[in-house]
Amino acid sequence: MVQRHPSWWNDALVFLRNDELLGPVVQEHGTEGISSRDDLFQCIVRSIVGQQISVLAADAIWGRLVTHLGAVTPQHVLASDEPSMAACGLTRPKASYIHGLAEQSDRLTNQPWDNMTDEQIQKHLVTFRGIGPWTAEMVLMFHFLRPDVFSLGDIGLVRGTQRLVPEAETKADVGTIAERWRPYRTAAAWYLWRILDPVPVEY
Repeated sequence: MVQRHPSWWNDALVFLRNDELLGPVVQEHGTEGISSRDDLFQCIVRSIVGQQISVLAADAIWGRLVTHLGAVTPQHVLASDEPSMAACGLTRPKASYIHGLAEQSDRLTNQPWDNMTDEQIQKHLVTFRGIGPWTAEMVLMFHFLRPDVFSLGDIGLVRGTQRLVPEAETKADVGTIAERWRPYRTAAAWYLWRILDPVPVEY
């Protein structure tokens, strides 16, 4: 599967290297950044797998799901069933969400994405059962490679920011601090995750 890299990444590196908080983190963890596998359905499913569980747990479940399905496509999901997918480690609701998304895959994935703002994409995605704001934000980051996405619903981003600024006690505080990383909050998020876990996040 073809991997895409964001055209804005090098500009983001220059910007963040000059940031008092994140500059040392960029220096420590290097220049390799976010990429997209260019498969929207797979990215959405992988984001759902990762909802509210650790990166390690999500990776293990994802590996079992890929082995079970052969390929994570709407056709392969519909050829399986919810109990079989749940047996891979998914909760029953998540298995149900993924099966429902496969049934609606045409409406889900066929949109004029290049002409849509981040807000329009998110509004479309959250109309589907199983896709909440956090999942939509992960898809904006990891599939669409939008440069300025920051999820306050992601506990890793909240904790990563708090490691840099212990006084940031609330999500609102974290959101205020994240404003300093506009227009490259996606890259900032990438490095905040590295603070907590050196293994890159993938969706």
